Amino acid sequence: MTTNFTLTLTCKERPGIVHSISSFLFRHGCDIIEHQQFDDVLRGSLFMRTAFVSAQEADVAQLCAEFEEVADEFGTTFELTDDRPQRVLVMVSRLGHCLNDLIFRWRAGTLGAEIVAVVSNHEDLRPMAEAVGLPYIHVPVTPATKREAEARLLDLVDEYQADLVVLARYMQVLSDEMCTALRGRAINIHHSFLPGFKGAKPYHQAFDRGVKYVGATAHYVTPDLDEGPIIEQEVIRIDHTYDPRRLATVGSDAEALALSRAVRWHCQRRVLLNDTSTVVFR
Repeated sequence: MTTNFTLTLTCKERPGIVHSISSFLFRHGCDIIEHQQFDDVLRGSLFMRTAFVSAQEADVAQLCAEFEEVADEFGTTFELTDDRPQRVLVMVSRLGHCLNDLIFRWRAGTLGAEIVAVVSNHEDLRPMAEAVGLPYIHVPVTPATKREAEARLLDLVDEYQADLVVLARYMQVLSDEMCTALRGRAINIHHSFLPGFKGAKPYHQAFDRGVKYVGATAHYVTPDLDEGPIIEQEVIRIDHTYDPRRLATVGSDAEALALSRAVRWHCQRRVLLNDTSTVVFR
C-alpha cells in the first residue's frame, strides 16, 4: 500500500536545493510523481511543489520532523502533507449559484476537498445545503452584533476543523481582525469587469457602458477589501445583445468557474503565496 504526500516550499534561490530534496526523498524510499518549480528572478525566490509516494509505511509528522534539517539548511518555509482531503467551510448569503456549483463538484468527487458545513447570515439557502446532508448554521450579522458574529464564525471554523473558508458570495465585509485570523486560508469570489463597476447594480452599469467582457476573480481574503492575492480569474466575451439580465447570468457562470478552480488548486496545495501575488502550479 502506497501513501501519497505533497511537499510545498518557498525560499531564497541558491544552488543545491532540488538536489537536497530529491536526496532526502530517495533516502526515505519515496518516489517523485510530480515536480514543479518557479524561480522568481525579480525577487530572488524559489517556489516548489513536489508530489511523491512512499511504498513503505510513512508518517507525515515524522517526515516533517526529519525534513526540518533540510529546511533549516536552506532557510525554507515548507508544508508537508498527506492525501487527506481538505475540510472546507462555505459561507453564503442569498445568492446560491456558487454554493450549488461547489456542492455538485464535491458530490461528483471533482472538487478535491470535503465540504463540512455551510454558514450564512440568512436562511435562504438552508434547503440547498440540508438536501445533501450538510449542516447549515445561521449566524445573523448586524452592525451591533458584528463582533460577536465573527467570534462565532471563528468558533465554527475550529469546531468543524476547517482547513479552508470559502466566501461563496457572502455579502458581508470581514473585519481586519477576521481577515488576519484567516490569512492564507480564506478565499473570496467577486464579479470583476473591465473596467470594474462598484456599488449597486454592477451589471446595469456594465450594460450602460457597453462592456465586451464579463469576468470574475477568486482571491485570498485580506484586510484590503477585494485586493488580496489573486488565485484565478475567468473572463467570458459578450457583445451588445446582452441585456443586464443576460450579463448577470454570464457573470454567475464566471464566478462559479473561477471559484471552483481556486478551491481545487488550493486544496491540492498548488497555490503558494508570493508577497501580494501567488504562484499557481497547475
